[in-house]
Amino acid sequence: MNRRYFSRREFLSRNALGVGSVALAWMLRQDRLLATPPGKPRGPLSFDLKSKSGPLVPRARAMISLFMHGGPSHVDLLDPKPELSRRSGQDYSGEITFSFVDRASKKLFGSPWKFQRRGQCGTEVSELLPHFAGIVDDVCLVRSMHTDINGHEPSIWSMHTGRAQPGRPHLGSWLTYGLGTESQSLPAYLVLTDPGGLPVDGVRNWSNGWMPPLFQGTVIRPTEPRILNLDPPTHLKGDLQEQNLAFLRQLNRDHAQRHPGEADLEARIASYELAARMQSAAKEALDISGESEATRRLYGLDDPVTREYGTRCLIARRLVERGVRFVQIFINGQIWDNHEGIVKNLATCCAKTDKPSAALVKDLKSRGLLDSTVVHWGGEIGRLPVTENHGAPEKAGRDHNGQGFSSWFAGGGFRGGMTYGETDEFGHKAVVNPVSSHDYHATLLHLFGLDHEQLVYHYNGQEQRLTDAKPCRVVKELIA
Repeated sequence: MNRRYFSRREFLSRNALGVGSVALAWMLRQDRLLATPPGKPRGPLSFDLKSKSGPLVPRARAMISLFMHGGPSHVDLLDPKPELSRRSGQDYSGEITFSFVDRASKKLFGSPWKFQRRGQCGTEVSELLPHFAGIVDDVCLVRSMHTDINGHEPSIWSMHTGRAQPGRPHLGSWLTYGLGTESQSLPAYLVLTDPGGLPVDGVRNWSNGWMPPLFQGTVIRPTEPRILNLDPPTHLKGDLQEQNLAFLRQLNRDHAQRHPGEADLEARIASYELAARMQSAAKEALDISGESEATRRLYGLDDPVTREYGTRCLIARRLVERGVRFVQIFINGQIWDNHEGIVKNLATCCAKTDKPSAALVKDLKSRGLLDSTVVHWGGEIGRLPVTENHGAPEKAGRDHNGQGFSSWFAGGGFRGGMTYGETDEFGHKAVVNPVSSHDYHATLLHLFGLDHEQLVYHYNGQEQRLTDAKPCRVVKELIA
């Protein structure tokens, strides 16, 4: 013991399991100096979808995003502006960035719809959203969202990926990379598209970017059969199929061992194995025939106007109920992009989506799932307080506005029955407690038990984060 030097073997035998080493590791972790802190996925070590936990205590375990492409008009739906109504028809004195200058006007356009205080919280809601009015006490309404970008695609990228450029992983990819999934029989990240077609910007809406394909969104078809080729041919069912799958698994494993670190190969193998498990799990999850009549009416499945969107909202509930981490429901094109005819077109959008969206929150709450499931509703931009195509009232519309708009959140740790932030007196810019897309991402990751500064992916020799584009914060005022 009095010797000054020890061999490496002696050093390890004396210190590897000692209290001093444990203390050192604890101190390094406190100072964030460990090479790979617990809950901080890094590089190829995390290329799987096994359920993981982050460094923080989670409030949410799943998320359903109801993404409203095109930019719902906040001043007509969720952000009443009496001054805008009083001065409707007058010229706006502020500076405006128009997307379509040839159709632009500076005439203020007061909302054609009435607002009323609803719920015990007294949140003012447009008459276009009677069903949303019934859930306001469970909702955290943010009236000060902003991307500071007027274009659809850059704002979509900002809301989905944290940057106003394409090619980066979606929020759903980050969540499944960081946390995996509770179900090993269903994809971790599922996308429900509209039978009318893809949303604007198409399949990039659920891209895994430079992450392995394992973290890409899996699309469920908008019509039956929602997943093709789930059933094998009759002559291959049973023992023969099991033998074939076992043989394929062995071939895949042998091939993967000969080519270690091939992310695409590993993702392909994992997809094949998941597809085999999905044969029974997916069919059961997507089959709504066993739902009660009361549930079907709640989602509006008895009404042709709400049936299709309501069906997808109901499927989303069934998916998170079975352990899926992230579900996003899209609409076709960008139906909320109301450059003209807003009086008719905005009402049509609300008629399709309002009842099913509110039903999802009510249903999750009744089943005890809302506390652990985040429901998000919102688009990438809002609309300007001035008219576009100024002239006949039935032709009036609103141009893009990324300077201030509204989104709402329910469940998963968000505080219910509150409004947060404000736009100016005309609804143009977020001026009180503004919330950027980066703040939104940091807050959301926090609710899932992840530290947005620690959730890192190594790409091209650099540390990449969902929130590394601009300074951001966890908006703790939104958290219950």
